[in-house]
Formats: sequence, C-alpha cells, structure tokens
Amino acid sequence: MLLGYHRVSTKDQSPQLQIDALQEYGCERFYSDVVSGAKASRPGLDEMLKEARPKDVIVVWKLDRLGRSLKHLVDLVGELNERKIGLKSLNDPIDTTTPQGMLVFNIFAALGEFERELIRERTNAGLAAARASGRVGGRKPGLSPDAERKARIAASYYEEGMTIKKILTDLSISRRTLYKYLDHRGVKTRAYKKQSD
Repeated sequence: MLLGYHRVSTKDQSPQLQIDALQEYGCERFYSDVVSGAKASRPGLDEMLKEARPKDVIVVWKLDRLGRSLKHLVDLVGELNERKIGLKSLNDPIDTTTPQGMLVFNIFAALGEFERELIRERTNAGLAAARASGRVGGRKPGLSPDAERKARIAASYYEEGMTIKKILTDLSISRRTLYKYLDHRGVKTRAYKKQSD
C-alpha cells in the first residue's frame, strides 16, 4: 500500500500541492501534520509509522517534509528498512524500494556523517587552542535564584561588618559557601583559612 504523508509548518500554509502530487502518484491513505520541521512531536507521522506494514511504501512530496534533520532521516530510513517498509520522495532522487535509490540515500547519509565528524574535529581543535592559551571552555558556573539571593544578602552583611559567625547562622550556610558567594559577588575578603564549621 502507498501511504502519503504531507506536512506544512503553519495553518496559513496550504498542503494542497503536496496532496495533489501524492494523490496523482496513487497513494491510498494519507497522514498529515501542521507543525514546524524542527518539532519532535508529529502525531500524523507517529500514526503512520504505527499503522505501516511490511511492503508498504511511504511517499512524501520532498524529504524535508519527513525528517527533522539528516540524522533523524537516516535513523527513520534505518527503522523502515528493518520493518521492510519503503520510502519514496517525489522531488528527490530517493526511492528505497530500488537499489539505486538506496545507494543515493546511503551516500547522503555518509556525507551527513562526514559533516558531523568535521564539526566534531573543529570543536575539539578550538577547545585545545583555548586551553593552550589559558582559556577554559564551557559555561561559566552560575547560582540558583535562591543562592543568588543569599549571595546578595551575604555580601551586604559582610560589607556592613557583620561577623562571619552571625552571617553563617542567619543564612544557614557553611563557611565555604559564604566565601563562594562573596567571590561570586566580587567582594574582596580577608584571607580565608579552610576549616570546618
């Protein structure tokens, strides 16, 4: 059975062009979604994949109607192949029911993996260069909203001359946490001797 799938990103867009092409090709059952291509949740696609049976062929107007990304598309085709379900794109040279179409798709998949490997290499090279120049990658550590509030209060108390012991008691924090908060707020402190409270 030929299963037609069509998708538009918004309700303002018309899927009629896709529907006409799928009907002309001979699709017997249709599934649709109105959702952005980047969204993971697609009820129509999920329903089609659930109902598809071996020897069925999923037909799309273009591959970008089906996959969120090249990786998603490759994974999806892998799943369809295992279930003996074909994929045909009317406007791309993809028809996994033929050896030639499967070859083209595998070339696309290999190019996608090659691109990911290049990105990975560039990222690692950038991190290595940053470390060599004394910079460390990654997000700067932050504080939770509650910790941020306590840090603000701790800094205020400290600058007003309140004793360390009183600050620790009032805020129910450890000495180590207090100095972390003060450092986060940019408060210059007296030498801190590490000791347990």
